[in-house]
Amino acid sequence: MGGDAGSVERFLEMLLAERGASANTIEAYRRDLTDFASTLAARKRTLGEAGSDDIRAYLADLEAAGMAPRTAARRLSAIRQFYRFLFSEGDRRDDPSTVIDSPRQGRPLPKILSETDVDLLLAAARGREGPDGLRLTCLLEVLYASGLRVSELVALPLAAVARDPRVLIVRGKGGKERMVPLTEAARDAIAAFKEVRAGYLPEGATSPFLFPSRSSEGHLTRRRLGQLLKELAAECGLRPAAVSPHVLRHAFATHLLDHGADLRSVQQMLGHADISTTQIYTHVLAERLKSLVTEHHPLAKAAAKT
Repeated sequence: MGGDAGSVERFLEMLLAERGASANTIEAYRRDLTDFASTLAARKRTLGEAGSDDIRAYLADLEAAGMAPRTAARRLSAIRQFYRFLFSEGDRRDDPSTVIDSPRQGRPLPKILSETDVDLLLAAARGREGPDGLRLTCLLEVLYASGLRVSELVALPLAAVARDPRVLIVRGKGGKERMVPLTEAARDAIAAFKEVRAGYLPEGATSPFLFPSRSSEGHLTRRRLGQLLKELAAECGLRPAAVSPHVLRHAFATHLLDHGADLRSVQQMLGHADISTTQIYTHVLAERLKSLVTEHHPLAKAAAKT
């Protein structure tokens, strides 16, 4: 790093003395600044001379190399703090990092379950006896067949399945109604549960909800549904933390697209106002395909051995 080494060491000493930075943090900053300095050296520039364009060029190089935006943002943070230090110490008359935008993080990809995982959950639910088994099977079948939001599922009106057993009439965000087709398995599960549904009500009472309960809401709570799914996941040998109503909604959308459904239809069934929200699932599929090629393509395997 040549003449820049002294300023970097002073910066790291400041982090240690004034901010109580850990040894791991110090080493991470050292690596990030060393990497930036090496890139600058290839352009015959130094850390002390670098301007905004040099920082932008460095970030562009990181993106071209396929670095994750989160990692690039961490490196930019080290650069920002370094130049802020130089400016405050009077070593520079400007801070070239102030006009640099952070790398876009992007939306996190949703967690999903494989079709095999969902089959395991459904089989375990069907294996449970009595009314609780019928209710849990119904909840799972409807959720996986429709991709409902958890709030929509637990508060589903009994009337929603009374008009036409082939579809659900769902009132979603903003009071907008949408129709969601039901699978035969989901229709059968609803019919079976309706036979024992009265057992979840006080004797002689009625309820407008498909899944009534004695909670203050009058229907099964989101929390209880989440608990039931995690118990079922543990029974199947799946990680309970990886299973939730929202993850099953993601599985519904991803598996539909995986089997050739068009994005606009999936958008309508999920009740997304903007198709850009639904497009996140196409990125999930792209990541899965990338992983398949990396792990199973013979040329990828050959490259890994060299």
